[in-house]
Amino acid sequence: MKQFNRNDFTIGSLEDELRVDDLCRKLLKDFHQHLLRNGVPPLDAGTMAHGADYYLRDYLVSARSRNLFQEKEGDVRTFAATWYIVSTLEPKAEVLEGHLSGVREFYRFLHSQGLISGEYLSQIEKECDGISWYTERIESFWNIRDDGYLAWERECSLKER
Repeated sequence: MKQFNRNDFTIGSLEDELRVDDLCRKLLKDFHQHLLRNGVPPLDAGTMAHGADYYLRDYLVSARSRNLFQEKEGDVRTFAATWYIVSTLEPKAEVLEGHLSGVREFYRFLHSQGLISGEYLSQIEKECDGISWYTERIESFWNIRDDGYLAWERECSLKER
């Protein structure tokens, strides 16, 4: 695996975003190869890499301009409980669960490479395991009436604190 410098994933401009997107692609290819080398069937490895890709490149890099090595609690939770729901034409819990499975395995891979702490991995795993609450969030999103969106969004806000 190519060695990655965590600071190379910092985003401060559009050029940085494009560079980091490319770095993420390379890291995701390493992740995919790691899964295959460890006996994960090709279809499952591809599905997990796709789930991690969606979270990393579409959410963390493009939507949040966040360094994936910045150990910040709540990123997966906000992704799953709000961003995925409002950014997807027809959000489905089973699709989200597939994305979260890929995210979980990707961060386990990062930990195995010494790129994130064990404490952060535990936090990521906990956030990935919240599928029942995320399912309730999807259902409650479809039940929003009148001006109820703001109250719904406040429960797990995309706004930075």
